[in-house]
This record gives sequence, structure tokens and C-alpha cells, in this order.
Amino acid sequence: MFDEVKDLLVSELSADPGDVTPDAELASDLGVNSIELTDFLLACEEKFGVTIGDEDAHGFITVGDIVEFIEKNK
Repeated sequence: MFDEVKDLLVSELSADPGDVTPDAELASDLGVNSIELTDFLLACEEKFGVTIGDEDAHGFITVGDIVEFIEKNK
């Protein structure tokens, strides 16, 4: 699942593949702003068939947080 999320981050947000790790922080390490995060989470919903609520989205700090959420809710 991590590799799929990583590929989506790279394709949707032009993230550097070398920077995307499970522990990479979305804002501080990858430079993802709130608008980009919203767009990315919409892409995740479409690709993985999950629904991500605002409460859940506010808890995503690292790439691993998103992967863990998708794995639990897929």
C-alpha cells in the first residue's frame, strides 16, 4: 500500500520519490500545503475506494498516517 500512495504523491503533487518515506511529514518534509493535501486526499478516495472525513484528514501528519488509514478502511 505504501508504494501505491507514494506513486500517487509523486504523480499528483510532483513529490521527489527519494523524499517520500513512511515517516516523511507531509507539510515540513514534502512541502504539501492544505489545498494540495485536500486534492491528494480526493485522489486517494477515488483510487482506493475510501472516504476520508475532515476529522481524519486533520490527523494526517506523515505519509504513513495516510497509508495506515487506507489499510484500515479499504
